[in-house]
Amino acid sequence: MPQLRIALGQINPTVGDLHGNAELIVEWTRQAAHEGAHVMVFSEMSLVGYPVEDLALRASFARASRAKADELAGLLAQAGCGEVLTYVGYLDRDEVGPRNAVVGLFRGEVVLRQFKHHLPNYGVFDERRNFEPGDSLDVVRLHGLDIGLVICEDMWQEGGPVTALGEAGVDLVVAPNASPYERSKDDIRLPLAARRAAEAGAPLVYTNQVGGQDDLVFDGDSIVVGTDGELLARAPQFVEHLLVTDLDMVAGGHTAEGELAGLRVRRRLLGDDLRDPLPPYPPLAGPVISEPLSEEAEVWAALVVGLRDYVHKNGFRSVIFGFSGGIDSSVAAALAVDALGPDAVHGVAMPSKYSSEHSRSDAAELARRLGCHFRAEPIENMVASYVDQLGLAGTGLAEENVQSRVRGVLLMALSNLEGHLVLAPGNKTELAVGYSTIYGDAVGAFAPIKDVFKTHVWRLARWRNADAEKRGETPPIPESSITKPPSAELRPDQLDTDSLPDYPLLDDILDDYVEGDRGLDDLLAAGFDAELIDRVVRMVDKAEYKRRQYPPGTKITFKAFGRDRRLPMTNAWRESH
Repeated sequence: MPQLRIALGQINPTVGDLHGNAELIVEWTRQAAHEGAHVMVFSEMSLVGYPVEDLALRASFARASRAKADELAGLLAQAGCGEVLTYVGYLDRDEVGPRNAVVGLFRGEVVLRQFKHHLPNYGVFDERRNFEPGDSLDVVRLHGLDIGLVICEDMWQEGGPVTALGEAGVDLVVAPNASPYERSKDDIRLPLAARRAAEAGAPLVYTNQVGGQDDLVFDGDSIVVGTDGELLARAPQFVEHLLVTDLDMVAGGHTAEGELAGLRVRRRLLGDDLRDPLPPYPPLAGPVISEPLSEEAEVWAALVVGLRDYVHKNGFRSVIFGFSGGIDSSVAAALAVDALGPDAVHGVAMPSKYSSEHSRSDAAELARRLGCHFRAEPIENMVASYVDQLGLAGTGLAEENVQSRVRGVLLMALSNLEGHLVLAPGNKTELAVGYSTIYGDAVGAFAPIKDVFKTHVWRLARWRNADAEKRGETPPIPESSITKPPSAELRPDQLDTDSLPDYPLLDDILDDYVEGDRGLDDLLAAGFDAELIDRVVRMVDKAEYKRRQYPPGTKITFKAFGRDRRLPMTNAWRESH
């Protein structure tokens, strides 16, 4: 028979919105109580949103966060869910400094307050800058069962809190997380959770945040794993969800406390009337195990959520950007419509004298398929004014880039006039090698496919069209936008391959050099031509200043520009042979 009903609150908080996030927590806990839950677990920093970055250093914010966390205990009791032991992540501050913390709330009181021990300082994380580590663990006994807590990285790292709980003895481990999405991350997450459950000798409840925060996106995918590693429940990805499941456990009657594995373990009984196990109760119909998304569906969902939340959480309701008829703007448009709806998407064709007829017609067809707003604003006369006044005719790059920059000015003017947020539809390959124009196609507040390599952009386009056909819908992206050779169309008969290697080969090199941080010898050993390596590496290294000025965009890879890969702009080191 089940011994405890657990609820996982996979919510989408907004950084800094203490009132709104608290309302979410109360509403979701009320729903969990309605479904008979005894324990509710929210994500790491769920009350303040994650990551708060240097807001953690602002004492006024930390004080407000702690006060709201304490107030939540009473709000939950007033809402009729005070009998649910509720774990909420928040920002604390004591005499030592800021803390990444979790409170346990029960019967109108704060019954535990625990600080994160392992503070990650790699990739997108900079927690050693923002927080001080904790050195204690709180184990509470509810209905005869001992429940331990680990906070995000405390589960991901070997040793420390999980080891201490294993030595102390617990019947259940809850793990609030805010783990940013990367492609195929579940391939790591689930086996890791299974190992930690075995190490603790108890089932593990992993609740993850969902939603977008600046250039990060969180996929949820909250899970419950048994001591034997069996997946007992899983929430869907990229949506808010209340996952409720029953756990069948045997109370261990653990008593060990004090100094264990370098941490102080403290125990507390939550009320004398809750000393004994629950009487048998009718279990739920069966486990809820949502199927993970396919690779392309997962990436598409991440990009949609990242764009949607950046737009909405920053107070915008519509976006605008150039519809060129090319693959990048087409994929960005389809993402924007999926994220915001067609009425919130405004496409602008800005043909110059070099724009082909198929680009104009593809842009119009894209808008027709998507059902979004569309207008044409020819730029030939505007470009001519710049070119004539400055004598740029025949100067090559200087003349070509005027077209791109005129388009940027035009889009920003429409943004100011109509209140839309401007999107930059460039991809990771172009950004890597500097194949973009500052203040031109790089203009905008958000770049939805910034972390997507060019070859992957094509794969996403084909997947999105195939997905539409499966549902009996019109594919959103015109086939010619997928199949035609890519071109910036800044001069007659221009093709991207005039300036760049073929994209499949270029992306292979970039995958090694950018994602893998491999040097010249490694690239040569991988079989790439030495002259091609020199050419690509020089383009990447010279373009660092451009990347610093590019808008943020949703991170989906292991090494996103700006978050994970941060190199000096002034840098004399060059790979050479």
